[in-house]
Amino acid sequence: MDTFSAIVEPKRRLLLEAMRRQPCTVNTLVEIAGLSQPAVSKHLKILKEANLVVVRPDGQKRWYALNAQPLEEVDHFLEPYRQFLSNKLDRLEQHLNEMDQ
Repeated sequence: MDTFSAIVEPKRRLLLEAMRRQPCTVNTLVEIAGLSQPAVSKHLKILKEANLVVVRPDGQKRWYALNAQPLEEVDHFLEPYRQFLSNKLDRLEQHLNEMDQ
């Protein structure tokens, strides 16, 4: 599973956001996502296959944490679009300034 395919699903992005803040157990992710434990486990499996999640066993618990490194690919992909949007916002700002004068 590639990074783009893994993050296309909104619930997986929600799980990643939770793990970005701090490592979480499955039960915590179930509460955050409002999904069943099996559904969260399926999403975590996909995120692990995309290398977006690392798992740390702690007794009977498993802690899931974000591995942000694969998101660099998404960041590189978005870079030209950021410039495109920035240019449009700059032009809008210039237009609004001209209207004020």
